[in-house]
Amino acid sequence: MTSIQPFSPVEATAWARLVAVSELLPTMLDAQLLRDVELTHFEYLVLSVLAASPEHTSRMTRLASQTNATLPRLSHVARRLEQKGLLERFPCPQDKRATNARVTAAGLSVLEQAAPGHVATVRSNVLDVLEPAELEQLAAISSRILARLDPEGRMSATQCDAAARAGSDAVPDATAAVPA
Repeated sequence: MTSIQPFSPVEATAWARLVAVSELLPTMLDAQLLRDVELTHFEYLVLSVLAASPEHTSRMTRLASQTNATLPRLSHVARRLEQKGLLERFPCPQDKRATNARVTAAGLSVLEQAAPGHVATVRSNVLDVLEPAELEQLAAISSRILARLDPEGRMSATQCDAAARAGSDAVPDATAAVPA
């Protein structure tokens, strides 16, 4: 039987704080978006990923992967977004067995309306409390953890790493801004 190494005090503190942030942040983001545009953060993420996709369209399977959702969860959210007129689903022209999703003009409008408040909330609660060097450390630390959790690079956050390595000034951030 293998012996498990207990957490050191530093490891225990780091882990407890990461868990606390991962629990508190989604609730705070949901509250702001629900108040401003009646969307959850996950709904905002789905629309943002679609808005950043070519022709604002993606296969549902790819969209599920990019948002780390199961197909049933994504289908449920897509149905709600369709009912609000923010998203439309249709058969994939290349593969009739697959379904595509596209953000509508109304969905793009809601994203445009939501983006300033979302960015302000993220800035005031996360980015602005960190020094520039700490932001770089957070990006590096998050990238290393994400590489372990998502080795295939499925999630849209991985695109940020690719753009940063390429030296792009406009690093994509599907959760913070609406593409032009």
